[in-house]
Amino acid sequence: MASSVHREVIVTPAPEAFLRSLAADRARRSAADLAALRRYRHDPLTVAVTGASGLAGTALTALLTAGGHRVVRLVRRPVAAPGERTWQPAEPAADLLEGVDAVVHLAGAPLDGPFDDRHRRAVRDSRIAPTRALADLAARTPGGPEVFVSASATGYYGPGRGDAVLTEESPQGHGFFADVVAGWEAATEPASAAGLRVVRVRTGLVLSPRGGLLRLQYPLFAAGLGGPLGTGRQWMPWIGIDDLADVYLRAVTDSVLSGPVNAVSPEPVRNAEYTRTLGTVLRRPTLPEVPPSGPRLLLGQDGARELALADQRVAPRRLAEAGHEFRHRRLADALAHLLGTAAEPIGATGLTT
Repeated sequence: MASSVHREVIVTPAPEAFLRSLAADRARRSAADLAALRRYRHDPLTVAVTGASGLAGTALTALLTAGGHRVVRLVRRPVAAPGERTWQPAEPAADLLEGVDAVVHLAGAPLDGPFDDRHRRAVRDSRIAPTRALADLAARTPGGPEVFVSASATGYYGPGRGDAVLTEESPQGHGFFADVVAGWEAATEPASAAGLRVVRVRTGLVLSPRGGLLRLQYPLFAAGLGGPLGTGRQWMPWIGIDDLADVYLRAVTDSVLSGPVNAVSPEPVRNAEYTRTLGTVLRRPTLPEVPPSGPRLLLGQDGARELALADQRVAPRRLAEAGHEFRHRRLADALAHLLGTAAEPIGATGLTT
């Protein structure tokens, strides 16, 4: 097997100690990426990705490219760069998926926002009909994709599940997001019926300083103004962005995975534990409580219940059965890695009961 050496020359007035720390962090990340690529090694594939510029899409396309796979970015605008194809979600072109081995469908309107009728409609309409159209196209493209991987969400289980351990076999919950996710997953059926291997990645709270929950929280916690929401006893099914990219990579390359797959850490935490851990990693104090009225003002009563105050103890049973290796099982390790700092010890598991 051929080997290569990567060298960089950096010219900057920054202190040497800072550069050494930065270089060491980059080396750790690169080593972890290479380890994941070795675990899920596969002959080069052509992978079409919607939502490639989003949080998960950016991480996944970088990992796929590093593994020697060709990424085709499906964009909803005129093509502006090599490797792009214009995708019309309502009526994709008949030749859109020609020469494609696998599809990863990540596109959808953001879940957070004012929980009014307009937002609900955008969340629903950007997921169900486009997924069905793309799955149908994948099913009828001659010599087309053999794998169809679709984003999904732990919202399938409903917001108020308490201490019940939720696996892929658990029934659908109640509420707006549970209904949307059920419809979203059902929309992949044309691909399943045509014999494609279909994976529905039920993602939890994705942690990344570049977007999502952590990006919103960082300024507050860095200022010492973060705190647990409400009672703080609600379970948070979290996953680091690097681990999420690994799950998608495995979904594309490993025939073991099919059907719904919970993309969450095997060590969930309650909101109060999450708050303490983030404060510890940032070395900042935290408030005793953030009243639920705050999220309700931003999201409305239903939005706060289904998003900010959702209580879901989700377990990645399918991944565990497949012997999946997580880069960061513990929340403290994941946050320290993502925020480029060192966490204080918080115990063996970081779990509270």
